[in-house]
Amino acid sequence: MRAEKAPLDGVLLFVPTPHHDERGLFTRTFDNVLAKDWGLDPHAFVQDSQSRSVRGTIRGMHGRSGRGEAKLVRCARGAILDVLVDTRPGSPTFGQRFSVRLDDETFTTLYVPPGMLHGFQALTEHADVCYRIDREHDPAEDLSVRFDDPELSIEWPLPVTVVSARDRAAGSWAQLRERL
Repeated sequence: MRAEKAPLDGVLLFVPTPHHDERGLFTRTFDNVLAKDWGLDPHAFVQDSQSRSVRGTIRGMHGRSGRGEAKLVRCARGAILDVLVDTRPGSPTFGQRFSVRLDDETFTTLYVPPGMLHGFQALTEHADVCYRIDREHDPAEDLSVRFDDPELSIEWPLPVTVVSARDRAAGSWAQLRERL
């Protein structure tokens, strides 16, 4: 397993080395020592969650106010296009986006630092996404921006099939910037 920096400030990718044989495969999906080497406290993550989405579904764009939240995100089944937008006003990459394919072949884990909007689209019939989060959920701190905000111009690779009512009702990137 190795780690590498992504184009957004503070975002990391943890890339394992799956071992394949006639039985299937085995891979390490997290390594405390490697996380520490890259400045993360592996014990800070207090909640694990999982979602299952059907092809074309978009979840996002979500974030947290206050201290924000850090996440480790990986796709355990299928594939997704994962998208981040930097919402930290003092960041050198403020307002920029980054997207990466996460899938059940490479098992790459994305480290999302606090202060990011996060969303994804399921690229396969089913996609299971696992999240390791460093804070308990507080709905009062939820932030969201529409997945199709024209200013963000996120290019989703597939036609959108399912989006929650909450995500369709989300505000704009301009409205969120005014609040920051």
